[in-house]
Order: sequence, then C-alpha cells, then structure tokens
Amino acid sequence: MKIVVLDGYTENPGDLSWDRIAALGELTVYDRTPAARVVERIGDAEAVYTNKTPVTRETLERCPGLRFIGVLATGYNVVDCAAAQERGIVVTNIPSYGTQAVAQFAIALLLEICHHVGRHSDAVRQGRWSQCEDWCFWDYPLIELAGKTMGIVGLGRIGQATARMASALGMRVIAFDGKPCAAGKAVAEYVSLDTLFEEADVVALHCPLLTETKGLVCRETLAKMKDGVILINNSRGQLIVEADLAEALASGKVYAAGLDVAETEPIAPDSPLLQAENCIITPHISWAPKESRQRLMEIAADNLKQFLGGHPVNVVNA
Repeated sequence: MKIVVLDGYTENPGDLSWDRIAALGELTVYDRTPAARVVERIGDAEAVYTNKTPVTRETLERCPGLRFIGVLATGYNVVDCAAAQERGIVVTNIPSYGTQAVAQFAIALLLEICHHVGRHSDAVRQGRWSQCEDWCFWDYPLIELAGKTMGIVGLGRIGQATARMASALGMRVIAFDGKPCAAGKAVAEYVSLDTLFEEADVVALHCPLLTETKGLVCRETLAKMKDGVILINNSRGQLIVEADLAEALASGKVYAAGLDVAETEPIAPDSPLLQAENCIITPHISWAPKESRQRLMEIAADNLKQFLGGHPVNVVNA
C-alpha cells in the first residue's frame, strides 16, 4: 500500500517517528503541500494523511486509488467527507489525544492574565527591579483566582479537565452544555447559558464550532457578562465575533482575553484583536506538546491498521 502524508511538519517537526505508519506500507512524507500539488503528490496512493491541507471533491475524482483518508487532527472539515463517502473512501480523525494539553493551556492563558509572568520577567532582565527604590514592583493588577467563578461553555472531555484544574485553584465551576452528563455533574454545576454569562468571573470556551455556536460571543452576549470578565478561548476562533470582542476590551467590559485561536488562521493581519489591549494571542498551539503529538501519531497509525484489518475506527463519514 502506498501512503502519503501531505503536511507532516506541524505534527512532527522532527522530534517524533513515522515508523509505525511506515510499517503499514510504502510511506512518503511531505512537510507541506501547496493546493496546486495535492493531486500530483497523492498520485496512485491508497491512503493519505492530512492535517490542514484540503482534500476536495475534485481531488478525490482525480485520485481514484484512494481508499483511506486520515486527518491528523480532531476537526475534519478540510476533507469533503460527503464526496469521500460517495466513493467508498473511509475518513478518520484523531479524537481525545490532547485533552490534558488543551485544558492545561486554557489555565496557562488564565494564569498569564492574572500575573503577567513573562512581562514581569522581561522587566527584571531590563534592570527595572535592580533600579527600583522599593523592595518589589508590579506593572499590572495581580489577580487571585480562589473564590472566583469559572464558567465553562462546553463540558466535554476538555471542559471537564479544565473544570478539575480550576477547582484545584479554588474556583467555583459552573458550566453550560446541551448534553449534561454524570461526568460533568461530578466536576461542575450545570446552569443556563444566560446564568453562566451573568455569574462567571472567567468564561472559558470549550465547545465545538456548530451553526448554533458560531459567533456565540458577540456584542449581545458580552453585554450579559460581568463588567471586567476574563475570556479564554482555545477551542475555535469563529466562536467569537472579533470586532465585538475588541470593542469590549477597549471599553473595559472585558478585562482581558486569552486566545489560542482566531477567526481566520493564521490570524488576519487586519484583525482588530491584534491592536487590542489586554489580549493575549498565541498561534493555535494548545494541542502541541510532544506528549500530545505522540498520542496523535499512535492513534493515526492505529486508525490505518484497523482499516486494513477490516475494522475501521474513528470514522467520521460512516
């Protein structure tokens, strides 16, 4: 079996091994593939892996040998799944590989907002502490989280992991989810979305991007939140109307935002959030610790192995 990885660099910039996938066939790995070369590089391969390189209906029509598409991520909108299903091509994704990493990053964004550790370290290196007349100094208000309320929108695996971490910091945790479950009830108090917006000192988004959640955080919903609320989003950028958030940051309605995602990725150069005060933006890296990417690699290999054995798993277009 010929196997092609279209854009392997993000998943594996050189610190992991492709050996488990290579053991399943004749493997070719490309760091990146421009759209104009996707068909050429797939060629007569039967299996292809992609992270963010689109696999369109036209590509599938021009690559008749394809039997398997493995998405090297949880989200699979880069593949025309309907067209793949029509042609009998199995499409798989990688669920649950980064739960702890993504939850940890959400808390990291929050702690950076509360303490500005990086900026204060820079100030020390610039000599400002050495030159200070006082025993210590700080440039930003420092925030203690114990006793404050964390509101989590989306209480799936990642939301639950974030809830446990927030509880360990002494926070009260409330949550909204369309499908309450026993595991969620064990770590948070379910409330209505309006109640969450009204009571939360910190709002963390851990919900999927659906028709009903696109633009969830907008001028109308921001108005329902506490003055000085902190917003954390390392789920999907399109959950937020960026212009409305920038406006709320400028007015002080939102004290600060910690974002690992953007409406357009990479972020558009004219995004209003790039000029917003008290807005931390990181380049969609919550999922990227080596341990998390190793799990992703192992699941990706197992997806193909199970497919070849006649028992496909993690299929998203069945």
